[in-house]
Amino acid sequence: MPEGHIVHRLAELHRRRFAGEPVRVGSPQGRFTAAAELDGAVFRDAQAHGKHLWHRYGPDRVVHVHLGLYGKFTEAPVPLGQPRGKVRMRLVGPTHGTDLRGPAACELLTEEELARLRDRLGPDPLRSDAEPETAWQRVTRSRSAVAALLMDQSVLSGVGNAYRAEVLFRWGVPPRLPGHSLPRRHWDAIWDDLVALMSDGVRTGRIDTVREEHSPEVTGRAPRNDRHGGEVYVYRRAGAACLVCSTPVATAELLGRKLYWCPRCQRE
Repeated sequence: MPEGHIVHRLAELHRRRFAGEPVRVGSPQGRFTAAAELDGAVFRDAQAHGKHLWHRYGPDRVVHVHLGLYGKFTEAPVPLGQPRGKVRMRLVGPTHGTDLRGPAACELLTEEELARLRDRLGPDPLRSDAEPETAWQRVTRSRSAVAALLMDQSVLSGVGNAYRAEVLFRWGVPPRLPGHSLPRRHWDAIWDDLVALMSDGVRTGRIDTVREEHSPEVTGRAPRNDRHGGEVYVYRRAGAACLVCSTPVATAELLGRKLYWCPRCQRE
């Protein structure tokens, strides 16, 4: 599932290509029945909150998209060819178009319905209106593991498995530490780090979390070779040597998702 920085990149891209212009909206697959209502309307704005994206066409006309595990936008310059596969929504502007396939959600909402959706979400480190204190209050009252809380979108929005693993490593926090045992100074550091790391992700389109002193250029090690890209400390590095202390990176499962951590750098 794409992490929040990818959804924010999509929002930026769609604002740049479609905002202020009338667009063609269709549903080649036929499942997004509201497409006909929007066809020819002016695309007003695109925004993201965590892993949720929305396109605004005016009062009470908001298309909400959640990519889920399999959703994907495919971008191309116009003219677009015939749709390939099951295209839920096709959006075509003056210079570019995009096809949406396989989303968990693609629906037309009113502003009130969008507000109710956002009320269920935790603060997003990539949004200027985020209130980290809201997330802290939920974390500090919980007996759940910090690793689980960081992935709970009602606590914190946009953080996925990669950012979860990396930010806990960077601050030496064991992933199974109960939320109510996390010191406030560590929470503040984690939040500020997520803001910085995820903002870099929006800019570059990849997840880089390794500090300069541990980079391939400084240490002489080989760069990471992985389809996800980016230099990371522990994510998807189970059994490999920790870049800081050489201890093998550990892995386990928590709530159906894999944990990655260094048993020495993140000692219980």
